[in-house]
Amino acid sequence: MNISAVIIAGGVGSRFWPLSRKEKPKQFLPIISDKTMIEETIQRISPKISSSDIYTVANSKQTSALAGLLPKIPQENFLVEPEGKNTAPCLLLATAHIYLKDPDSVITVLPADHLIKDQSSFLIKLEAAAEAADKSSCLITFGIPPSYPSTGYGYIQFSKKNPHCFSGEEFFKVKEFKEKPDHDTAVNFIKSGTYFWNSGMFIWKARVFASNLKKYAPDMYSYWQKMLYAFKNDEKNRLKDIFREIPSISIDYALMEKSKDVLMSKGDFGWSDVGSWSSLLEIWKRDSDNNALRGANITIDTKNCLLHNPGKLTALIGLRNLMIVNTEDALLVCRKDLDQKVKQVVNTLKKKEEKKYL
Repeated sequence: MNISAVIIAGGVGSRFWPLSRKEKPKQFLPIISDKTMIEETIQRISPKISSSDIYTVANSKQTSALAGLLPKIPQENFLVEPEGKNTAPCLLLATAHIYLKDPDSVITVLPADHLIKDQSSFLIKLEAAAEAADKSSCLITFGIPPSYPSTGYGYIQFSKKNPHCFSGEEFFKVKEFKEKPDHDTAVNFIKSGTYFWNSGMFIWKARVFASNLKKYAPDMYSYWQKMLYAFKNDEKNRLKDIFREIPSISIDYALMEKSKDVLMSKGDFGWSDVGSWSSLLEIWKRDSDNNALRGANITIDTKNCLLHNPGKLTALIGLRNLMIVNTEDALLVCRKDLDQKVKQVVNTLKKKEEKKYL
């Protein structure tokens, strides 16, 4: 069984503004450790997947940066998406590229900017998921056991009856993918015990991916055929034309929600999408008052705050539940419970055409 990995490395990480910018988004930042997030992702899978079988997908500028950051990955494995059109087009592109090399290759799709705390457990489950993808003719995903009724994640509804077993791990039939719910709905999801968070990680055999497109998403399958033709004939301009035409849509909407052949494995390996500044309160080292602090600081009567201000001394007095992020040209001060709205700041800057802050 040949296992490849496709790392989705595009995106701008707007919820991590002002540190994350267009030229250096979240996946290129050392948010978790002294390594960038994509380096963490590559290192995590390296015991099971060799560098020659790892691919990235990003725009041309990001790809140039990736090539410098990840010297062990072959140059031809840095795949360029002509336009940013969400995850479905970029995964059609990557899977088509690998399909032409080996249609029976098992592909692991991973975001570049997630955190997994329990690497050994993750690798065991990844290997089992690869076997499931190889032998079951199904698309495989990881569902994250929910720790609270989140309204910020999509959910996977699954059946506990008659699970499949591969390499000692259980795989459950997916009944439905649910979009981000309101709070009351999320509470009911948790109570039922049959809804997990959608991790955005997928495993499939290239050949099975193609057959699922043909069966459940024929509109996208036509673009798949066009991409195969473009790759076979080395027509990069044709790929640009395809991306100009293809809908901007997530792989969840385009295929996963439509397919009746999806299995889910329990992703209990310490996952976090590191989706906002407040998420770092659970990741960075905290002091006795639950403050996560980067940069020299003095805190007086301050609790549950996050500070990112390297290179300067910051004094915090009498503060509660605040996110404070300082960069060379911008300062963010935000209530912890409102940090999802940081994206609105980025959208406002775009409308005002304040490109220097983007």
